[in-house]
Amino acid sequence: MPVSQYKYPKQHVAVDCIIFGYEDDKLKLLLSQRKFEPAKGKWSLMGGWVAENETVEKAAERVLFQITGLKDIYLEQVHVFSKPQRDPGGRVISTAFYAMIRIDKHDKDLVEEHGARWWKFDRQPNLIFDHNQMVKYAHEKLKLKASYELIGANLLPGKFTILQLRTLYQAIFQRQIDPGNFRKKIFSLKVLERLNDKNTSDSKKGAYYYQFRKYTEELVNERIVKL
Repeated sequence: MPVSQYKYPKQHVAVDCIIFGYEDDKLKLLLSQRKFEPAKGKWSLMGGWVAENETVEKAAERVLFQITGLKDIYLEQVHVFSKPQRDPGGRVISTAFYAMIRIDKHDKDLVEEHGARWWKFDRQPNLIFDHNQMVKYAHEKLKLKASYELIGANLLPGKFTILQLRTLYQAIFQRQIDPGNFRKKIFSLKVLERLNDKNTSDSKKGAYYYQFRKYTEELVNERIVKL
């Protein structure tokens, strides 16, 4: 029997993107003001409909490119949100993804065109529908990833100090991290390469810059460390 003859209720399929950025030692979230009802004018995650000829992953990549102008963004699925009454506008099933981007690399004009702005993670406004729950799920997933894998390549500049890396982790976990334990644990991963130049802006002695080594997935999996 052709698919068109099946008598099933129609569902709308969407994606919502929790876009994390990092700037001024703060974890940030990209949000936009909704331009249509229901909940017009209220703050929302960035999202869109899934086209008939694309996967949810491709739809999320398209939405991110349309908003930020960036391709090859780190993207990970968070959860499928499917409560029947989650969207007052109709029956919508949404797959949430979180992304990590360099704020200094995205297209600011595109972001402004979409009525979006960066909010400090701990100062974000109340969001529409179940978007607060989406952000909570995404943040937990980001923290989980950061607890067993050294992240930062998508958020930090090409070279950075250990202090800058620890500051990023403190922003992600929203708490202070012991400097000595942090150094010990990240060096045990063996994924950082020390450079010859130093950052002398904070002290005369200066601190060495590091960069991420090119490493295999097998190496990371062998060195799972709780931070």
